[in-house]
Amino acid sequence: MRTFGKWLGRILLALVVAVVVVGLWKREEITRLLAVNSLFAEDKIVHNFSHMDDAFLSKPLSRGDGPTAELSYGPEYAPPATVNDWIEARDVTALVVLKDGQIVYENYFKGTQPDDLRISWSVAKSYLSALVGILLDEGAIASIDDQVTAYAPKLKGTAYDGATLRNVLNMASGVTFDEDYLDPDSDINKMGRALALGGELDDFTAGLKDTFTTPGSQWQYVSIDTHVIGMVVRGATGRSVTDLLSEKVITPMGLEHAPYYVTDGAGVAFVLGGLNLTTRDYARMGQMFLQNGRYNGQQIVPADWIAASTAPSAPTAEGQIGYGYQWWIPQGATEGEFMARGVYGQYIYINRADGVVIATNAADRKFREAGVSDQNIAIFRQISAALGGT
Repeated sequence: MRTFGKWLGRILLALVVAVVVVGLWKREEITRLLAVNSLFAEDKIVHNFSHMDDAFLSKPLSRGDGPTAELSYGPEYAPPATVNDWIEARDVTALVVLKDGQIVYENYFKGTQPDDLRISWSVAKSYLSALVGILLDEGAIASIDDQVTAYAPKLKGTAYDGATLRNVLNMASGVTFDEDYLDPDSDINKMGRALALGGELDDFTAGLKDTFTTPGSQWQYVSIDTHVIGMVVRGATGRSVTDLLSEKVITPMGLEHAPYYVTDGAGVAFVLGGLNLTTRDYARMGQMFLQNGRYNGQQIVPADWIAASTAPSAPTAEGQIGYGYQWWIPQGATEGEFMARGVYGQYIYINRADGVVIATNAADRKFREAGVSDQNIAIFRQISAALGGT
């Protein structure tokens, strides 16, 4: 009996040691997974959205060593009660409004600071679109009607075999992908866990095999389409999106702070939602698009790509919001009115006729409730209209 007890004790000790060793070996992955599971918790979401590099692997983007592009201050805009109520209701953390390139309103909420690098979520998609326009102009990508497999052969035999770059830019790949953020078993949440555990998103994407329609026939928002755009960019150039975006967009713009990307385990940028910048620097992006791609004394994005990417070209159904090449066009939009949009209340809204750019970040856990998106757009239009005649 003593012998059995001695052996049992040794076995239990060995198991404890094994658990401790595995825990130490996988400590970072476990920490990231726990962080992901509480990423949107009510008591943590505001902090998390300004500190995504605490929860995920990340990689900085150089802003270059040039001077910061000036953002001067114009006549101050005083928000009416409707705007202030909206700020409170939508858990806005930062709001920067430009009129004719000058800051007319800037404020930060819920304990956040001006130099916080805030998660863009799907606003990042519009940045990648700008890079595609530059690469097309330079000839690195021949045509948006090329098959994605021509640049990303890993996708041969997958759900993306047969889709063109235009299809994925338009979110019309026809690939089956569940984007329900509230369902822990959805594809988008499985992808998030893979990201946290250091998985490779190229492998995750290549594992998608199902389609619900033929490419180009129907618009359906599928975030993984944007990762495919990133695969095309990398395949066409042999370079990382991080380096390319830094060289061709970030550095020429003269940003105030160096951004960073959340990355997967292979160091590949999480291009569909992992870019982090200050809200003032998001506003600079909006101003560059308002000015048809010209900013900081140079043409950064080709003007013809600005026009094409921000026009409603996706095969959306009647009554749906318009969509271009990773840019949104509100229903009833005036000419030159478009926006980048991310979950939980991230926006860059541009109204060229009024000369207005609105950059806002939020931690809105109720962003999917009926009418919230329309309310946000209505507020942006209210601000823009108030400034349009000034």
